[in-house]
Amino acid sequence: MEMELILLDGTHQTCLQQAAEILRQAFPHCYGDCAEEEVQEMLEEGKVALGALLDGRLVGLTGAVPRYDLTAWELHPLAVEESCRSRGVGSALVRELERLLKEKSCLTLYLGSDDENGSTTLSEGNLFEDTFAKIQNIRNLKNHPFSFYLKLGYQIIGVIPDANGLGKPDIWMGKSLVR
Repeated sequence: MEMELILLDGTHQTCLQQAAEILRQAFPHCYGDCAEEEVQEMLEEGKVALGALLDGRLVGLTGAVPRYDLTAWELHPLAVEESCRSRGVGSALVRELERLLKEKSCLTLYLGSDDENGSTTLSEGNLFEDTFAKIQNIRNLKNHPFSFYLKLGYQIIGVIPDANGLGKPDIWMGKSLVR
């Protein structure tokens, strides 16, 4: 099975339908009823949208939004079909996204990774107390994606305590594409 990475655009209607379904599957609480709209937003001018195909079928997608006069971009979203996770699809998508953004003179790629269900130790207690010590000693309790991003060279650059409710922080991660 060979994977092909493609730039997504309005000409890939079947892929766009598959992308919406992958988003619904990966993030039902976020995209259960608006996945098609999210996919269309990914295709807006100036943004980058990538897809991963296996045997002609879309199995993963990622995108990036330019910020800070194009020197920093936000990775949003990254989703891989459940049956294809832990098979290199997400890593390949992120690496290709980094390559494309580096060509656009991006210096920093960053992302937010919510902890809405107690998946890390950052959800325990008051994150406003000893914030940096808690970040430094973070542990993955329930397969939170921050570990995936660490393996790709990202690091935690901050948190927003209680961003998604009490004890539900948003974990901000970033990577320099030039250092």
